[in-house]
Formats: sequence, C-alpha cells, structure tokens
Amino acid sequence: MTDSPDSEAIFLEQLGQRVRTTRALRGMSRKVLAKVSGLSERYIAQLESGKGNVSIVLLRRVSNAMATHLEDLIPSTEPAPDWAVLRDLLRQATPQQIAQVREVLAGGSASVRRQMSFAGIALIGLRGAGKSTLGKMLAKKIGWSFVELNKEIEQQNGLSVAEIIALYGQEGFRRMEQAALGQLLARKELMVLATGGGIVSEPLTFDLVLSSFYTIWLKARPEEHMARVRRQGDLRPMADDRSAMAELRNILLSREPLYARASAMVDTAGLTVDAAAARLIDAVAPVLHNEQRLSARG
Repeated sequence: MTDSPDSEAIFLEQLGQRVRTTRALRGMSRKVLAKVSGLSERYIAQLESGKGNVSIVLLRRVSNAMATHLEDLIPSTEPAPDWAVLRDLLRQATPQQIAQVREVLAGGSASVRRQMSFAGIALIGLRGAGKSTLGKMLAKKIGWSFVELNKEIEQQNGLSVAEIIALYGQEGFRRMEQAALGQLLARKELMVLATGGGIVSEPLTFDLVLSSFYTIWLKARPEEHMARVRRQGDLRPMADDRSAMAELRNILLSREPLYARASAMVDTAGLTVDAAAARLIDAVAPVLHNEQRLSARG
C-alpha cells in the first residue's frame, strides 16, 4: 500500500513541526541552523512549513546541525515521556546493565534505580530569567555555594561557551555540559546551581539535574526575558536576527513542557529583584527544612 497525497502532506507537516520544535529546544534561530547545516535559510523555512520534500541525506545534515538523533525528527507514534532518557541510557549501558534492564522489563526482581544523593537547588529557565542574580542571592541567604554551570564548563575547557559551540558544535557543548555537571556532583557538597537555558534539550543531562537537585523553574514574560538579555549585551543565539522576539517565543513554547517538570515554579514577571528573591526563598523553604531535619538526624 502507498500513502495517499493527504497522508503524505500530513507527514511533511509533522516533520516540519518536529524540526521547528527541536530547533527551538536547542535555542537556534533559523539563520543559525541554515549556517551550521550548510542549507539555505529559505530551504529550512520550507521544511519547517511542511512544504519541503526533504531527502534523507539533507535531513541528516539538519539533525547533525542540531545535535539530535535523526529518528527524533521522523513523525511516528508519540513515545513515552521518558523514552529519550531511556534510549540514551541504553546506548551507554554495559552488557550487564542491559541484562538487568531486560530482567526488570520482563518482570524480574533486579533493581536498576540509581540512588542519587541530594546535591542542592538547581534553577532552570530561559536566559534572562534571573538564574544568576537570584541564585547568588539565594546561596548567600542559605550559606551554600553558588555555581553557574556555563562558567564551570568554560573553566574546565579553557574556552568560552561561544568558542566551544563554534569549534565543537552543539553536540560537543552538550557533551562538555554533561561532564561538568558530573564533576560538580562528585564534589558531594550542597550548592545552588544556575543552569544554561538549553539544558532541557539533552535528556540525560536534564534527567541528572532533576534526580539530583530540587529544581525550580524561574519564569518571566517573553518581553522581560528579551529586555534582560539585551541589557546583558548578549543576544546569543538570536543576534542580528530581526525576528528575535518570534524566535524567543518559539523557544519558550517548545521548552515549557520540559521546564514544567521542575519541582516548583517561581514566576518573576513584573517583580523587583528583591521581591523575586523573596519569592524564591519562600519556594525553597520546605526543602531546606527537610534537609536540616535529615542533617540533625544524621
């Protein structure tokens, strides 16, 4: 049986939507994706609108440019929410670990749950959400160390984030991000961690954050995100893009379901820095109380 013209059109529309969503998760503008993939911006626009009957070779170039798996761009039955995490864990697993997983899925008694120690509080959200500013204030208030993950990556590799992406691409940066997070967790000390906005685009790294930290999504209106980023003088990856606000809205829309997996959400829209900090401190009060109780018991 062959697909009808209608079903083919639906397939191309769904394919375009997946490319657009993945690009937004990665925080890439259409112009940046075109440059990295070597395809024209017009071709990317046609592909995302469902009007480009892309070849598998060109689609592979698009997926490589976004450091995503080609299979994730192909429309199919929606997988379970944690499928991407499970798939990447299986790809890294040893034969013994895979045997344990098979036993569990088959109804065996083997346990493969990771026992993660509590590492502190992690802040997630778009650039301009206030993760660095509010994170420093929170850390000072509760007496924990403050760590900015992107600065840890830069320090460990001797390059700026922009230089890392230019030299090694999105895939290289995400690999260094995961390694830096692992080294931070190995310190075994409580911290307030400010993550990069795109950390949610890497399933294993984001799962590690969620399982190790009490995670809080700092949320603001798109206009506030843009204004704060402009004040910082950093429009990466939206620099020189006349549709920067539209791109930012698309990024936020694509990432919101992942940001929403955080333990709590703090909306900083319309608040002063001090008011937002107070709201954040209130949000972490229960976890701080629990940590103090456990420490006293220990």
